Amino acid sequence: MSSGKNCVYRTQHMNRTERFFFAPMKLASRKAADWVDLQWSLLDAQLCKVASQAKGRLLDVGCGDKPYEAIFSPHVSQYVGVEYEDAFRATNASTRTTKPDFLYDGVTLPFEDASFDTVLSVSVLEHTARPNELLTEMARVLKEDGVLILSAPFSFRLHEEPHDYFRYSPHGLRVMFAGVGLEVVDVIPQGTLWSVLGHKLNTFLALRVARIGGAAQMLGKLGHEATGGQSLRVWTLPVVGPLMVGISAGARFFDWAVPDHTEALGYMIVARRKVREFNA
Repeated sequence: MSSGKNCVYRTQHMNRTERFFFAPMKLASRKAADWVDLQWSLLDAQLCKVASQAKGRLLDVGCGDKPYEAIFSPHVSQYVGVEYEDAFRATNASTRTTKPDFLYDGVTLPFEDASFDTVLSVSVLEHTARPNELLTEMARVLKEDGVLILSAPFSFRLHEEPHDYFRYSPHGLRVMFAGVGLEVVDVIPQGTLWSVLGHKLNTFLALRVARIGGAAQMLGKLGHEATGGQSLRVWTLPVVGPLMVGISAGARFFDWAVPDHTEALGYMIVARRKVREFNA
């Protein structure tokens, strides 16, 4: 699985002793956690599905600690990450070994027009108070016929507070993309009603009942959240753990058996920058 590849990528930064003793256990724990995490596993599958459409020089806008680099690197010539400096320093991703290549002021991306063949942006649009301006910037640095791959939430908990401003329907995203000269070629929903319900239940169990946020960050998850949190309630795990596994399994089954496509955790959009037409 690609989530496993991401874990391997992270463990490359451990020393030899850490890799020998801890990496296999950490990798297994991370793969299990990713399977239970419906939002992550759906996103991971979507990124793997569209990665082959990426090309040339790629810019990851809001890259954090570059958790998707292992997925896209085989398809591109260069992977460049940029982050909004103020927001990045407040998240757990800022404490990790892998860093953005560039930090910017949250207004203008520090690159020339048409300087990237692919732009990637995952769960970033909801965190800017001026999303149309950010989308305009991403379109500006994209070459003609370049590819923009963007994921945005539709039904998701509050996170990275207080900088969590919007949720997006696929129809709203289409209008926004058209407004900056981008043609939508694919819209991929993240699950259906059952993934939404399952993810919300599991989030409550994980973060409110068992308080595993800190442990998840040790595994490389929740990089977008602030570091720290309440101590783990170990005594809840024998009940919470199996319950979360059952909820994830049930959500997957019902998404397949009786899907309700009016609900989704979010949407992934693949778009291309239109080629300008010149009159003879």
